[in-house]
Amino acid sequence: MYEDRVRCAALRSKITTAAEAARLVRNGMRVGASGFTRAGDTKAVPIELARRARDESEPLRITLMTGASLGHDIDRMLTEAGVLERRLPFQADPTLRRAINSGEVMFVDQHLSETVEMLRANLLGKLDLAIIEAAAITETGGIVPTTSVGNSASFAILAEKVIIELNLAQPAALEGMHDIWIPGRRPRREPLPIVHVQDRIGTPTIEIAPEKIAAIVITNEADSPSTVLPADEETALIAGHLIEFLQHEVKRGRMPAQLPPLQAGIGTIANAVLSGFAHSPFEALTMYSEVLQDSTFDLIDAGKIVFASGSSITLSAPRQAQVLAELDRYRDKLVLRPQEVSNHPEVIRRLGLIALNTALECDIYGNVNSTHVGGTHMMNGIGGSGDFARNAACAIFATKSMAKEGRISSIVPMVPHVDHNEHDVDVIVTEQGLADLRGLAPRERATLVIEHCAHPRYRDVLREYYRDALAYGGQTPHDLGNAFAMYTAYKETGSMLGHR
Repeated sequence: MYEDRVRCAALRSKITTAAEAARLVRNGMRVGASGFTRAGDTKAVPIELARRARDESEPLRITLMTGASLGHDIDRMLTEAGVLERRLPFQADPTLRRAINSGEVMFVDQHLSETVEMLRANLLGKLDLAIIEAAAITETGGIVPTTSVGNSASFAILAEKVIIELNLAQPAALEGMHDIWIPGRRPRREPLPIVHVQDRIGTPTIEIAPEKIAAIVITNEADSPSTVLPADEETALIAGHLIEFLQHEVKRGRMPAQLPPLQAGIGTIANAVLSGFAHSPFEALTMYSEVLQDSTFDLIDAGKIVFASGSSITLSAPRQAQVLAELDRYRDKLVLRPQEVSNHPEVIRRLGLIALNTALECDIYGNVNSTHVGGTHMMNGIGGSGDFARNAACAIFATKSMAKEGRISSIVPMVPHVDHNEHDVDVIVTEQGLADLRGLAPRERATLVIEHCAHPRYRDVLREYYRDALAYGGQTPHDLGNAFAMYTAYKETGSMLGHR
């Protein structure tokens, strides 16, 4: 069943069980595993690693690096088994999140373009082992990735040894869809030569010496489906505001009629807003993004998107079944790249992207918190939003104006944790409206954000705060004694409005 997938005959002797392969992982190791937003993750060896940690008395604690979040409850199982000592650069699991916030697991929240750069520069220590999911192994030992590339290529190149999970559930038609290009060593690195979204500059496989492959495990399991929710009235309003803004930009001659490439972060809001382009006047759209979600394929099917470049394909269960079954229909419109290429500042700046990412909250001056609840408790991580926001031609952050049934305002006087500062944020949009912050001083931004983006329920308290802050003067007026009063009110009363 797998001979046509393991075409290097000399490697077939490496085929073993997941339990045996997991024996290659030892206490204290640094392990790199494939997987990017629940796509292309390894599905058998990590589970055996968790079982081994539970059943055996010897300590087994590792540093685990991935591309982004994992599916199949892998992070949960590894956390519950006590395997994770350190985790980076992104996660989205509730159990692991609790362990991070309690201090049980050390979490390094990184821009997704930077992890392998730091590995390459020996800033994170030697990578002992890589565990990579593959759709096939070529005659020369080249690894064909599956539904994500993420950091897999550099993990396989930099690791001492490599375990391959050959997943027969991933279609063989994935071969040829990847473009693997690895940057050279600094400081004499060559430019990254992507000038069009559809450019291919590398190889279709991850090329490593076959002798580095220590074990091959045969699996047969689909990716975990994405957890994004369908569009609702509020996300439809956000999409409407955004499309109206882009139409205005075109009319004013500040953007071409055929829009620059789009980027959209992972999640319900970004996916739903992107879907709104199906009913827009824009045609011949392209994407240069990290994650290709349901909305990407909705727009391809609608004839709106002509080409999409990403690092992973992360889909809902029905969309996953349909797309993978009909992959030949999409092949000429897709490419999957390493995340250090999909998120590369040089390319993002050159292509002039329109970047759409999601905020947990924004403040009246345009600073954005996308990671920390209440300023202290990690949610998921910054992901790639910073890679794109700082370098895009137009950096847009979207959020619903309220959360927790209106008890929390997503627009606040001062965010208690800053992931994207005011210098990197061009546009804030909620279902209430849109604030274009480009070229505005802080005092001008404050009024615009309050009146256009805040929910009417919270506008008076924000106006009052800003009025009082003006008495303190300054380029960015703040009443520091009351800057976090809305958070205090929420803690004490369960609502940011307090007893109003």
